[in-house]
Amino acid sequence: MSTPNSIAKPSIPGESTGAYQPSGALPGEPAGRIKVALVPAFGPQPTSEIQILLRKRLRIITLIYLVGSAVYLPMHFFSYEHTPWLVWIVLAPATVVLAVAAALAAILWSKRQLSLARLRLSELIAFGVVTVGFAWTLYHSVRFFLPIYAARGPVELAVLATWATHVWSVLIVSYGAFIPNTWRRCAAVVGVMALIPVAIGAAAGLPDPAVPGRLLGHFLLMTGFLVAVAGAVAVFGSHHIQVLRQQALEARKLGQYQLQQRIGSGGMGEVYLAEHLLLRRPCALKLIRSERAGDPNILRRFEREVQATATLTHPNTVQIFDYGHAEDGTFYYVMEYLPGLNLEQLVDQHGPLPPARAVHLLRQVCGALREAHAIGLIHRDIKPSNILLCERGGCHDIAKLLAFGLVRAQAVSPGGEKLTQEDTIAGTPAYMSPEQAGGQEGLDAPSDIYSLGAVAYFLLTGQPPFAGRSSVKMLAAHMYEPPAPLSAHRPDVSVELQAVVLRCLAKDPADRFADAESLEIALAGCPTGGAWSDKQAADWWRCQARPSGTVGGKRAILRNHG
Repeated sequence: MSTPNSIAKPSIPGESTGAYQPSGALPGEPAGRIKVALVPAFGPQPTSEIQILLRKRLRIITLIYLVGSAVYLPMHFFSYEHTPWLVWIVLAPATVVLAVAAALAAILWSKRQLSLARLRLSELIAFGVVTVGFAWTLYHSVRFFLPIYAARGPVELAVLATWATHVWSVLIVSYGAFIPNTWRRCAAVVGVMALIPVAIGAAAGLPDPAVPGRLLGHFLLMTGFLVAVAGAVAVFGSHHIQVLRQQALEARKLGQYQLQQRIGSGGMGEVYLAEHLLLRRPCALKLIRSERAGDPNILRRFEREVQATATLTHPNTVQIFDYGHAEDGTFYYVMEYLPGLNLEQLVDQHGPLPPARAVHLLRQVCGALREAHAIGLIHRDIKPSNILLCERGGCHDIAKLLAFGLVRAQAVSPGGEKLTQEDTIAGTPAYMSPEQAGGQEGLDAPSDIYSLGAVAYFLLTGQPPFAGRSSVKMLAAHMYEPPAPLSAHRPDVSVELQAVVLRCLAKDPADRFADAESLEIALAGCPTGGAWSDKQAADWWRCQARPSGTVGGKRAILRNHG
């Protein structure tokens, strides 16, 4: 069981695209393998729940505008004589609405991240342009028909008022239903929208001597009543929707943590992006699946996972902030939030690493393993996707070892029972040690050393030692075949570094480095040891910043086994 500890993308398979911001984010629907979307530290501010929801609603609205305009324009263009009145009063406003809707749709459906201020501006443009277009058409229509209907009496004026306000009523109610708002903001916007048809009626009727004041008052009163009803419905609906959203938000609280977005799901539990309510600190919260809560073995394994990881304090290991039980008995623990990308994505996007940088990262992982091995914890699933590259405290290229959920303590639980499943091989075939591939019990530090050697091979060559084979053949190769020399892929790698990597990949555990400290010393002694400077790291991160806010122009996704 892995320990995903950072966010992202927003789905397994699939992606979770939400990211952290204090106001929260909509839950995704991930399942199976954990895919966690990561927002790089140098990227734009992540989206909040209101941003995600507002953007979705504006997308729907622009599509409605596009479809409506696409139907409305041809219908009037081919059905009526092209008089100046039709062109300038009907077709011109509809064309403007179509053009604006197309431009907004292109922006809203693009992958670029939009701030809440820009989304609110898009909201203003979307409803403002339609409102102005309707007002233009309505003014000229009322100005033409008002004297005619006034001559027929109050009943006919009521019919005209109903005709004049039906579009406005739809627009007002749509705003209240679609746009996430507080009831006060909704009332302010809807109030302005409701006054417009009344003002138009007054502007069209007051200068016209053919419209008696009494009948104009009747028309304005009926118009005001109809739009007031629509406004009341819109404000009530907006407030009710807001209350339901708030109740849903309250239901996503767990102790002192507000759950923002589900970002991962696996066999053991689920991972949520969360925020501490008092500290306002983003974090990743992992809890057990509700349908698995009745299995005591699963619960013990879940608790063992967090207790083992919580004992680790090395700066290159993911940090545990808190853990406990919810009121319903659900067990959870809280991890640090780590923006960045994992080493698998780093190599996939940018190719094999310079030897100096690879050594720099590997030495950090050695430090994390040194602490874990000292207290009897074996990782069992060291692989590029379980090593996160991030920026912490102004320092770049910080490696964080993740997913201690597959660790096995070198002792059994207090009750004497084993807490891992029998007859299974835990880990990832491409990076398993020979003894792990053979299903050997009692793995120790050299097993993790082998896996880290396979990671080093991947960082330097762009592929694991036995790439391109099925899982079964890959396991057999780990047990019986020597890997291809690094020089076959990277002639520029020093002889000393090649020797270190190949010693890590020795079949016999006794031929490998005895511990992580010995490996770290050997790496430091290579010609490239210590050659990757802080300035080089900072320059790389700065150069990889993209307008989209992602590393290398792609969103970083962390894949772990559940």
